[in-house]
Amino acid sequence: MTAPWVTYRPELKVLDCTIRDGGLINDHMFEDGFVKAVYDTCVEAGVDYMEVGYKGSRRLFAPDKFGAWKYCREDDIRRIVGENNTNLKLTAMADAEKTDYHEDILPADHSVLDVIRVATYVHQIPTAVDMIKDAHDKGYEVTVNLMAVSVVKEIELDQALEVLAATPASTIVVVDSYGALYTEQIELLVKKYKSFTNGTGKEVGIHAHNNQQLAFANTIEAIIHGANRVDATMAGLGRGAGNCPMELLLGFLRNPKFHLRPIYRLLQEQMPALQSMYEWGALPPYIITGQLNQHPRAAISFLSGPNKDACLDFYEKCMREEA
Repeated sequence: MTAPWVTYRPELKVLDCTIRDGGLINDHMFEDGFVKAVYDTCVEAGVDYMEVGYKGSRRLFAPDKFGAWKYCREDDIRRIVGENNTNLKLTAMADAEKTDYHEDILPADHSVLDVIRVATYVHQIPTAVDMIKDAHDKGYEVTVNLMAVSVVKEIELDQALEVLAATPASTIVVVDSYGALYTEQIELLVKKYKSFTNGTGKEVGIHAHNNQQLAFANTIEAIIHGANRVDATMAGLGRGAGNCPMELLLGFLRNPKFHLRPIYRLLQEQMPALQSMYEWGALPPYIITGQLNQHPRAAISFLSGPNKDACLDFYEKCMREEA
């Protein structure tokens, strides 16, 4: 018997999506100081990638209602990172049907971004394929997040993976959008994704939400079964219940290139103020939507209302709708 947990896998890379996923709790209206603090922390901690936000369409998302990180324009990114003369790779997410990608994603040699992450639902695969090709042709590393996989029929998932495996995307990410999956399901999904990527040189990734407080456990499970691209956020900051906490993930990985001290400094200096303004984590309404495999939008709306502590009322409402 061996003890693989005492060593590390050097090919495994970590992506921080604090600003992108966390921006969903405040319409991406982070102050520059916070974004710079997260960037500096990623650099000092040895994180491989930092996702700075979305490439959102200004036609669909009015600029007077969202912060800069909904759009990730070059001037805004450079205001924080300059030319990013570091080992940290920068990425932005391009949502299928929500991004004017032909116009807003510049050629890579005109951008400080290194990677474009295309996010797609199964029914948007044709658009996603065109987006992947467009970004690849512009010179970017391209990855793809296949969202809401917990509600996708297996025959549709198989066809989607077959199509995506034939694209230039370097990584296909298992995304537990609703925080509904258990470790046994994560194992099956990672193995399925790997069966489609074997021989292609592509990696499999994991992006877990924390509705049932399983984001860290599910990330570990994905790693055990060969996922080499893993997402996390500082203090688990993210939409709804949030994501796998970076401080837990780096402590688990044991790779000496990663450093925890900068993470805990960020948590001490930056997070208390944010936690006084916004709520995230496995609150009862998020647990309920995770257990029912439902999108957390109803929980988000409920928690912004006047009776946010009435979790039994929310549970009964969800059960009636489920029936």
